Amino acid sequence: MIKRDFLVSLIFLLIAMMSTWQSVVAETQRLVIVAGKPSHPPRMHEFNAGVQLLDKCLKNTPGLSVEVVLNGWPVDETIFQDADAVVFYMDGGGRHEVVQEEGRRLKLVDAWTKKGVGIGCMHYGVEVLADQAGSEFKRWIGGHYENMFSCNPIWEPKFTQFETHPITRGVRPFEIEDEWYFNMRFIGDVTGNEEKVVEDTKFTPILVAAPSDAVRDGPYVYPKGPYPHIQASKGRAEAMMWAVERPDGGRGFGFTGGHFHDNWGNEQYRKVVLNAMLWLAKVEVPAGGVESQVSQADLDANLDPKPERKKK
Repeated sequence: MIKRDFLVSLIFLLIAMMSTWQSVVAETQRLVIVAGKPSHPPRMHEFNAGVQLLDKCLKNTPGLSVEVVLNGWPVDETIFQDADAVVFYMDGGGRHEVVQEEGRRLKLVDAWTKKGVGIGCMHYGVEVLADQAGSEFKRWIGGHYENMFSCNPIWEPKFTQFETHPITRGVRPFEIEDEWYFNMRFIGDVTGNEEKVVEDTKFTPILVAAPSDAVRDGPYVYPKGPYPHIQASKGRAEAMMWAVERPDGGRGFGFTGGHFHDNWGNEQYRKVVLNAMLWLAKVEVPAGGVESQVSQADLDANLDPKPERKKK
């Protein structure tokens, strides 16, 4: 009798353990971060090193599973199966990884978003040709960089105030030099510096600052500029990171920084992006934001083998 009672108790215990395990598995969200191919001089556009550093910072985050893709679009696309969110940190423009293969990839990502998959794009990865993927990017992440409409100066904005949003949790004021793009093509032609609901999409600016007149007067990285329409908006605040909640239930974000690899060593700069990745995958962002430590060795790890640019 005792033996039978023991077996019954053991069975119930195993059932409870399996139920708990299934619950944990079901609650784990999958984030895939895709790094672009090497480009630019050393310690710039270090996509491969950057995503591996961010992955390390997200290790052991409760409820989150992260997978990293290096050197562009994966040969084996099964890595995207059941992904809750995908972040693209890569070169963009007409050769953006997402628009290649005559639109096949574009249709694939669009199909993901219709199922509520979150999409994030960082730095050059926010730029596409308007007639190639502009409407898709506005739907997916709320906006995009457009050549000769947007601009890309190297400057040091001061981020001092933040909208109340999970992505801004624990983020303190900071300023840091980067190739911060602004004057983006946002959904519904919003300026991007205030929270709005456009086409049933909730748009929230995350990092906002006002470029000085000197920044607007150029030079920009390429083309050098200045552009009259950029100069005409002197004094206006600009969004350099933003987030959207889409009517399909998915989320999106754009982050225009990410040019200089060593900026990941800045705690606030890093935290706002790590928070965004959790939020994108629908994982609860801690009250104080994602805490992480990055050493010089971490910043030096996994850098692409790029030749040094000759000094003139």
